[in-house]
Amino acid sequence: MTETSKPVDPDSTVSGSASDDRPGAPVSTPLRRHRPFLLLATEQAAGSVGRQVTALALPLLAITELNAGPLGAATLMALTYVPGIVLSPYIGVAVDRARLRRMLALLTGVQVLVLGSVPLAFAWSALTWTHLFTVACVSGALTATVSVALQSALPRVVSREQLMAANSVLTGARTAGMIGGPALGGALIGITDPASALLVECVAYTLGVLLFLALPAALNAPAATGVTEGSRREALREGLAVLRREPLLHRQALAAAGLNLGGGAAGALFILYATQELALPPWQLGTVYTAYSVAMGAGVLVATPLTKALGLGRTTQWCAAGAAGALFLIPAASLGLAFPVLLFYEILFGLLATVWIIAMTTARQLVTPTHLLGRVNAFLQAVLTSTLPVGALVGGALAAWTGIVPVLIGAAVVASAGAASLWFPRGLHTHADRAATTSTAGTA
Repeated sequence: MTETSKPVDPDSTVSGSASDDRPGAPVSTPLRRHRPFLLLATEQAAGSVGRQVTALALPLLAITELNAGPLGAATLMALTYVPGIVLSPYIGVAVDRARLRRMLALLTGVQVLVLGSVPLAFAWSALTWTHLFTVACVSGALTATVSVALQSALPRVVSREQLMAANSVLTGARTAGMIGGPALGGALIGITDPASALLVECVAYTLGVLLFLALPAALNAPAATGVTEGSRREALREGLAVLRREPLLHRQALAAAGLNLGGGAAGALFILYATQELALPPWQLGTVYTAYSVAMGAGVLVATPLTKALGLGRTTQWCAAGAAGALFLIPAASLGLAFPVLLFYEILFGLLATVWIIAMTTARQLVTPTHLLGRVNAFLQAVLTSTLPVGALVGGALAAWTGIVPVLIGAAVVASAGAASLWFPRGLHTHADRAATTSTAGTA
């Protein structure tokens, strides 16, 4: 890929390109000088830090101030996911119809008010379970909507041949927040209290509003036109028709469901298994988790060159299969050398799963018509979100009956079966590979 020789105004990067025949397609500007993309990357890094702080502070607040037990804490966590799952079809339609810049800024601003109400109620000694449950529900719905909107906005901000690199950078920005956020949250809670720590995310969301408002005005043109209140049901049918018509999309859903069901079961049992059955000391357990974060960062770095070497389809297939196969290393650790085996598992899984997610997201953006991206992204996000807790609950119930190791083996089998769906029928990835090749050739 070579850079265009004509200077491009960053604010005009959604106006058209010779490398892409879609209406309103973005111009290819190097990402390091691509102002709208840099705005998105900055928001993702700041927002990720804030979300990690909230993920720690909100349950601690329920435990310390409202005496939450296991059921209360679990319900609070579940309520952050349920709205996004239930509302996903309507979220997709809303995103496709919306003026994205305005939607992103508005919903992020509402997040400031929702989360800011918690430290305010705490200061007035008026915090209740109803309040916390409402905050969890509303914040979860807003987060799900913004996530779908961002995935749908990216192909309108960067050119097609930049999607892989752009998705890698955004994943890296979120990963950086996942690494630094918990440490920052723990420090703030230690200095102040859980309620005050929530103000960090309020600051992050306020910054996000400003960054979203600085995006190009062209993002305020709806991707889907002519969708009225009366045609909302037809709009849903149109989105589902794309999923049925494009085999890669429903295979992605099947693969993601399998990996999340198996990964959810393994993740729910991992700490119990590592500490009780393998007797790993805390420093080894901490090292294992650190290795996963480092591997995610490595996955961000190698995703683009690996895809260029293997092709988008082969990268998706091999990385999904490798990530699923890595789950077999967890029960294998019970045979001996537990620490190095689990360390290798976290490195392998973190690297391959990260590359797979980036490649899968890029392929979806390439094969889905722009005006339908919101609906397709919302559906697949619902699959990803719903299967993880289901896997965790089923895995926990089965482990109480059969023991942990058999469940861990079964989880790896389920994940591998899901990944195997990406290998057939033959030519499954041809559309995405052709789109990726055409986009790259168009700017050469």
